[in-house]
Amino acid sequence: MNQTPRSDAASLQNLTQKRFVFVLLDQFTLLPFASAVECLRVANRMSGQNLYEYVLVSEDGEAVPCSVGSNFGVDHALIELKRDDVVLVCGGMNIRDNSTARILAWLRRESRKGVSIGSLCTGSYTLAKAGLLDGKRATIHWENIDGFSEDFADIELSKSVYVLDGKRMTAAGGTASLDLMLKLIAVDHGEDLANAVADQLIYSNIRTEQDTQRLSVPTRIGVRHPKLSVVIQKMEANIEEPISPSILAQDVGMSTRQLERLFRRYLNRSPKRYYMELRLQKARNLLMQTDLSVINVALACGFASPSHFSKCYRAHYDTTPYRERGTKSGLPG
Repeated sequence: MNQTPRSDAASLQNLTQKRFVFVLLDQFTLLPFASAVECLRVANRMSGQNLYEYVLVSEDGEAVPCSVGSNFGVDHALIELKRDDVVLVCGGMNIRDNSTARILAWLRRESRKGVSIGSLCTGSYTLAKAGLLDGKRATIHWENIDGFSEDFADIELSKSVYVLDGKRMTAAGGTASLDLMLKLIAVDHGEDLANAVADQLIYSNIRTEQDTQRLSVPTRIGVRHPKLSVVIQKMEANIEEPISPSILAQDVGMSTRQLERLFRRYLNRSPKRYYMELRLQKARNLLMQTDLSVINVALACGFASPSHFSKCYRAHYDTTPYRERGTKSGLPG
């Protein structure tokens, strides 16, 4: 298929080409970046026009290592942008350290031109650090939500696959960049072209801003039991101040013993153990993604004392929170 799927193909002839500038940070996650670029390439092919140009830049113009270890060559160092450019900051591992002062200063300077600026994966952290998400809604990969929320409590964070808010756009990582790019193509050139691009990429379920990143609780745990799902949702929403099993059971009209049996049957663990694992997972995220002290991490995850937190952490992860903090390299997005 080489012709445009739109009936008004001739009207595309005189369209101004839009340039996307991909800023590759060290250890950027490959899938979101590759998905975004492929959308633009396929849009050009399907329309029969050069609707989109894309260039790759890095802080110093040198090749950048991605999440799988390969080095990506780039076209430029940080360049001066045109007002109609769209910038996408591609983040990934170790985002705090890779959001360098030079990158932040460049983003702030170029944003004053009114350029549209967005991010893929953990690049939302870089935008927030530069002050570009102040007063905006945003999203980030679900694994980084805990750390982001601690560092930028005033930013309205969504669990959507992507968020568009004025001149800012953020995509959560993974295949979410496909959804964002297909939305942008649809805005620029219509739904028919966006759908044709999706078909070429064998992407049959385009998500919107209303779609959340993670699978539903029943799908995630492989169990479709409504009361079990409600209890787990309550646990996930109450990490800092855990709810007792008796109250959780009461909330869904069960006895504590019935709740115990339900968890044993479907999850092979007690409600207390399952809740503990959720709290420890959040603790690990905070240790790896923030500079919160171990004591504050413990408090944020519902542990009354650092010694109890350390004991539980060691039992689950076979290392102490202090050693985990000492070897942190950032969680992937």
